[in-house]
Amino acid sequence: MAELLYRLGRFSARRHWWVIGTWVVLLAATGGAYALFAGTPSTAISIPGTATSQVTEQLQEDFEAASGGSGSLVLETSDGSAFDEEQQAAITALMEEVGAVDGVQAATDPFATQAQLDGAAAELEGGQAEIDQGTAALEAGQTELDAAQAQLDAQRAQAEAAGTLAALEPQLQGTQAQLDESQEQLDDQRAELEAGAAVLEANREVAELSSGFRFVSDGRNAAIGAVSFAEPTNEVPNEVKDAIVDVVESADVPGVEVHVSQEISEGVPSILGPAEIVGVAIAALVLVVMLGTLIGAALPLVSALVGVGVATLAAMAFSDVVEFVSVTPVLGVMLGLAVGIDYSLFILNRHRRQLKQGVGLHESIGLANGTSGNAVVFAGATVMVALLALNITGIGFLGLMGTVGAGAVAVAILLAVTFTPALLAVVGMRILRKKERAAVGIGRHAADAAHATHADRPEIDRSPETDPRASKPMSTVRAVATLVVGIVALGVVALPALQMRLGLPDGSSAAPDTDAYAAFTTQSDEFGAGTTGPLVVVADLASPVDEDALALQQAAIGGAIADTGDVSAVVPIGASSDGTALAFQVIPDGGPNSESTSALVTELRELTPTDANGDEATLGVAGNASANIDISEQLSDVLPLYLGVVVGLSLLILVIVFRSILVPLTATAGFVLSLLASFGGITAIYQLGWLGGVFGVHEPGPILSFLPIIEIGILFGLAMDYQLFLVSGMREAYAHGAPARVAVQRGLLAGRAVVTAAAIIMISVFAGFIFSHSANIKPIGFGLAFGVLIDAFVVRMLLIPAAMHLLGRSAWWLPRWLDRLLPDVDVEGALLERSHAQGH
Repeated sequence: MAELLYRLGRFSARRHWWVIGTWVVLLAATGGAYALFAGTPSTAISIPGTATSQVTEQLQEDFEAASGGSGSLVLETSDGSAFDEEQQAAITALMEEVGAVDGVQAATDPFATQAQLDGAAAELEGGQAEIDQGTAALEAGQTELDAAQAQLDAQRAQAEAAGTLAALEPQLQGTQAQLDESQEQLDDQRAELEAGAAVLEANREVAELSSGFRFVSDGRNAAIGAVSFAEPTNEVPNEVKDAIVDVVESADVPGVEVHVSQEISEGVPSILGPAEIVGVAIAALVLVVMLGTLIGAALPLVSALVGVGVATLAAMAFSDVVEFVSVTPVLGVMLGLAVGIDYSLFILNRHRRQLKQGVGLHESIGLANGTSGNAVVFAGATVMVALLALNITGIGFLGLMGTVGAGAVAVAILLAVTFTPALLAVVGMRILRKKERAAVGIGRHAADAAHATHADRPEIDRSPETDPRASKPMSTVRAVATLVVGIVALGVVALPALQMRLGLPDGSSAAPDTDAYAAFTTQSDEFGAGTTGPLVVVADLASPVDEDALALQQAAIGGAIADTGDVSAVVPIGASSDGTALAFQVIPDGGPNSESTSALVTELRELTPTDANGDEATLGVAGNASANIDISEQLSDVLPLYLGVVVGLSLLILVIVFRSILVPLTATAGFVLSLLASFGGITAIYQLGWLGGVFGVHEPGPILSFLPIIEIGILFGLAMDYQLFLVSGMREAYAHGAPARVAVQRGLLAGRAVVTAAAIIMISVFAGFIFSHSANIKPIGFGLAFGVLIDAFVVRMLLIPAAMHLLGRSAWWLPRWLDRLLPDVDVEGALLERSHAQGH
């Protein structure tokens, strides 16, 4: 591999304009493909096949009223007073205009709807009055009939006493027949009245169950205008949502603030905002400080930006065919920028060091590509393995995120070993400072130095032996103290992770200056927290229900749902087209991410209520809270398999690279420590609210449900990057005859400067996403930045050297039979260096 990369580097240096032109054409081609074929990423997160998805599909198929998505406009008076007639009329006109938007199925006038609900209550009272009147009439009729029957019975008795019964019998029987017929009619009326009373009582129960759900607040200072779509929420085009927002923004409702809910206002997050650009600017500053030249600092940035452009545009060109979660391209940009800068920097830094040692330009480019480039390929391979392994989870959006991320890393690797050498050839000796060029005799003899032969070039010296610290290993006491203090400190940082709760973001996590946040808080304050994330419950019945018995069944099932507790209202939606299922909107007491709502979902799924016929029904639940539970359960189920595959394959790569058993094991143990510490930091800030003001966390809540598994994949790959770049230097020193503990010190001295710069750059890029407006992206950016900080500066530069020191020679132990089986990949490129130093 090293020799192949050496030749590729030399080729890219000699044919630099051809290589640069090829990448520019590729960038233009992917841009054209994006313009022609790109679709709109989805802002919704779902997993097909879960209990929530099954209920959602049933709703779409069998319940016309609930088949599409929904959102809302939340309206409130500016001064807190009740809506006046002029404001109500303006709101009614606004809802009519929203309803006329193409793609909107209906827009509910909150005042008309609330009036209907209030009118229904009045109708129930009127119906009860009719029942009472009917009951009184029946009682009066029964009294009259009883009196007539008593009179007839008296006549019969008198006739019998007088001996005239036989003569009067026909007349008496006729009268009795009339009385019997009247009694039968009366009984029928009574049965009909009792049935009506039962239905009325059922309707009253249903009304009481749903009384906690309102469209206009009790104080009449806030209202909710429901907006229904023909398509599910995650399939509603952004053009439709944008059109609704435009209608709202152009509306003139005096004294009323109109807020658009998250379902409508939430769009695809911007890939690069001001905060992200600041992160890139900090990375550029680090490069300038490290390299000392603007040209040198620009090369990794240019390489990374080209890589991000190619990878992101190529991926998004398929977004009309494959459903992308909106976080997916942002994750690709994060990784593409971070690893793109770092990988290019590793090669560039090696090239600069070789130039200062007098190596010719093209030869130095080839050697840097064959040595540091070789390490870049293997380091990138570990990242790609960790990301591609997300596909084995069976969760579509996660697998796609991993594939896009791995694609971004693959493009970064290809650019590092082709585009970077080409740029280095174009820049030539200007990659060094003027003083550095003068120190190696460049100046006037630049051309001669650039084409120096192997024979007249000094041998490359990569070791830091000139540093007096290189031959003096750390003390054993210091190594033990470092390990103990470091592990304890990371354990303390990881403690908050024990309280981690997973969930999906709601309107409370939106930026405070957004409509989504204002809509969420207003609705929560005025109508109850549960209205911001209602559940949809579908009851499958044992037998179909007809229209006459619908209210009875709704009352029986709805009452059982309400009796579970933590329920504010149960609102019937209707029956399925075949009458075998009923749907309800259930308003919990708590918000969509509250623990009480999660417990309610679990209880409802276990509930088998008895319907009006005495049969048992089964319940299915959909909604944010149920989706949280389903996603968390599925992720926890696949996590062991994912960890096994990622760690297993990466350990295999590291065993091949380091030709050791213990080094990969210590690398993995260090990763576990940095991962747990990262989880602790995420939980402390985003769930518990510690330092929330610093990181822009105004409403702490559950951690994004798929964040842990994403963090595991990315951080494992990046951790192995730093392990490789630092420990490969230790292995090289040990292979060249240095004592094991001295080799640890030499490898650390040789690699820590560039790894420090690379880590700072990666942290800066990731940290730029912490202040994104997207609630999904913020914790991902922080987790990656904090994880790299812990892993690079605590684990790789402190704990791993201490552990390697204590292991001594045993760190490099490898069974002989395994040594014979493993290929010699020469990741450090030592063989390549020696062969070219000897003129081969």
